[in-house]
Amino acid sequence: MDRGSTSQISEPIESNPSDNLQMTQIEQNTPVLRIIGKVPLSGHVPISGAKNSILALMAGSLLSSEGCRIRNVPYLADVKSMSDILETLGVKISRSGEVLDIDTSNLTKNSAPYELVSKMRASFFALGSLLARLGSAKMPLPGGCAIGARPVDLHVRGLQALGASVQIEHGIVHAHANSRNGKLQGAKIYLDCPSVGATETLMMAATLAEGETMIENAAQEPEVVDLADLCIAMGAKIRGAGTNTIFIEGVEKLHFADFTAIPDRIEAATFMVAAAMTRSTLSMSPIVPAHLTAAISKLQDMGVTVRQDAPDRITVIGGDHYRAIDIETLPYPGFPTDMQAQFMALLTICEGSGVVNETVYENRLQHVAELNRMGANIRLKNNVAVVTGVPQLSGAPVMATDLRASAALVIAGLAADGETTVMGLHHLDRGYDRIEEKLRNVGAKLYRTTEVVSV
Repeated sequence: MDRGSTSQISEPIESNPSDNLQMTQIEQNTPVLRIIGKVPLSGHVPISGAKNSILALMAGSLLSSEGCRIRNVPYLADVKSMSDILETLGVKISRSGEVLDIDTSNLTKNSAPYELVSKMRASFFALGSLLARLGSAKMPLPGGCAIGARPVDLHVRGLQALGASVQIEHGIVHAHANSRNGKLQGAKIYLDCPSVGATETLMMAATLAEGETMIENAAQEPEVVDLADLCIAMGAKIRGAGTNTIFIEGVEKLHFADFTAIPDRIEAATFMVAAAMTRSTLSMSPIVPAHLTAAISKLQDMGVTVRQDAPDRITVIGGDHYRAIDIETLPYPGFPTDMQAQFMALLTICEGSGVVNETVYENRLQHVAELNRMGANIRLKNNVAVVTGVPQLSGAPVMATDLRASAALVIAGLAADGETTVMGLHHLDRGYDRIEEKLRNVGAKLYRTTEVVSV
């Protein structure tokens, strides 16, 4: 579809309670977030460890016969879920503040229960490390946000190339190394698309394989580099992480390591958008500026001032007028799909019209109806949204449909006139560490309640 054409795009979605069957009433004792909008923010936001990195690091810890210590671990529901999964495998986990100690010396089981794995997709990545360490693994097909099909065929074909037999029966992936000694074998692997999950799974599997593995068209995300750095700290031989070709020379075993995870680039970018939407000034650290290049560039194109104050600190200064821009989600270093919803929220109050093209997940535009409920003017056709700016949003009851949509609705509520009630907070709690506390500390007015909300 031509980016400039809107002739086949549907009209704006009206604020109709029937748009979302879940929007009729929220039962008692289900938490909701009430936000009083149009309150200026000011101050500093501490950025937590990267959710998408921590979960992979926890899966990677299984490769070591001694375990590891991971620092800068955020308080997230997903971290708790991954801890529960590892403990079912015989791993001992203890936490002190933001430090996670993982003892894998008694790893005994090679399978995790469906009821735990179904909660989040990242748990599936343990398949590669379990297979490499034990020679066999059984893992239920993954769950997580309902944002579209995320097939595991790349994982399966890659593991088969490494000498594993892989079958999927009754929703369970069964994998075992075909060699007599239970070791995987180094291989040349080409990924049809640069999948982060497949890259991480295969990189972990290859660390203990015999011989050298080359992964071509590999994902280049910072979280992939962070996982490689942990494996290297534990004794793995990996080079090329962060490029499209990764080389892994298998080693006999991995040892203990003390490792600090990178800061969360998606959390940082979310707060950057929050500053812009509320026309406020916020600083944040620690951050890695190179990880935020796409988000910073788009904000600057819109007329937002972004200033780097230190190697690990930036300040965002909101303005009175923003220009609409076009956004297309792409694998790193392109614009991240995990920031599409938040930037769409900001586009709703920009001057002019912008086009948002979601190319990564086919079902990641469910927040359009909720933003329109708040007075936005968004027209949608398949995976393309045309956002025409309005003078201001209005507070309304809205339902979070996935993790990043929940963040978009929260920051939209901060900028809206009146009160916004965000439901579906289990999504928010999966990926944002103490977000309400951080927002209140910079002046936001929001609180959780379990009152019944009718729409």
